[in-house]
Amino acid sequence: MVRVSSDTVQEDSGSLPVRADGPSSARRAIATARSIVVKIGSSALTSLEGGLDTDRLDRLADAVEARMRAGSDVVVVSSGAIAAGVAPLGLSSRPKDLATKQAAASVGQLALAHAWGTSFARYGRVVGQVLLSAGDFARREHHRNAQRTLDRLRSLHAVAVVNENDTIATEEIRFGDNDRLAALVAHLVGADALVLLSDVDGLYDGDPRKGSANFVPEVRDSADLDGVIAGSGGALGTGGMASKLSAALLAADAGVPVLLAAASDAGAALSGATVGTAFAARSARVSARKFWVRHAADSRGAVLLDDGAVQAVTHSRRSLLAAGIVGVTGRFSGGDVIDLVAPDGRVVARGVVEYDSSELSAMVGRSTSQLPDGLRRPVIHADDLVKV
Repeated sequence: MVRVSSDTVQEDSGSLPVRADGPSSARRAIATARSIVVKIGSSALTSLEGGLDTDRLDRLADAVEARMRAGSDVVVVSSGAIAAGVAPLGLSSRPKDLATKQAAASVGQLALAHAWGTSFARYGRVVGQVLLSAGDFARREHHRNAQRTLDRLRSLHAVAVVNENDTIATEEIRFGDNDRLAALVAHLVGADALVLLSDVDGLYDGDPRKGSANFVPEVRDSADLDGVIAGSGGALGTGGMASKLSAALLAADAGVPVLLAAASDAGAALSGATVGTAFAARSARVSARKFWVRHAADSRGAVLLDDGAVQAVTHSRRSLLAAGIVGVTGRFSGGDVIDLVAPDGRVVARGVVEYDSSELSAMVGRSTSQLPDGLRRPVIHADDLVKV
């Protein structure tokens, strides 16, 4: 369970947008968005007994097609590969071990892609499957390749259906859930809105199945999340409200408004955004490079900072210099992303480092004037540094 309060969510860390305008502004932005990412949860597409539910999938495709005919580009992020492989393989529940998950995904991805292709073929649409792993976002070249593929599919009026490549992903390199994948894809393609569709009709301050819980129609700033408790996923998926809330805040940080709604309300969600919970975006998009550093790139190591350096990089927005570093951990090269760690062990920032770990170890604690000419540039420039 995750408890969210205004004390634990800070706007400056990029976790939540600032309250700016009226409560319907996010819904208006979603309703009029020209480019949308729609994430569809496993529970909206599959059941343990029967695998893929093509009737439900067709209804979701109908809603997506209607939005596309209204003039929007839509990228679909579809969960359900592992769940779609459960019934055909004769499994009684979603597998827990990695090998069986990958086997189920290998069966389910084929079925899922075929089902989406068949459904959109009713409208003369071609579907392109795009399988991504966390490493594709962590590596800049893979990141750009994925972006080019998705952009070209959209320009050719095909429907891009994105899923995590569960057949090869290990626990160490997974996104964790497709809600996070959808938020990253929304930033990757420069989407104007993100719609998360699942088996829940919006955000509540508790679990509505366990008693009284209040519906949260709008999230405009941290005050709207004060006291909200979000739980983990169900039998078929890996997400749950905690992952949806995290993904919504991640997308909002990127300047993308978010709608969290039930898959059964897909028509209303995609036509006028009149259902569910709307999350307002922060007023300005984070640059692609800073978003990548904060959310997508793998950290290759860390530097330990003194209190003065923490103050400089987190409050004064200054570059990190060798003088403020007290230790180096991990093996990394210039151009890698590393964590910046405060004396109390908290990761306070991330950035693109200028030096190899071996070079940096010899620079620890030394002022710029004490370093050779070739080592006098900042360890991490302010433009390549983000708070976390």
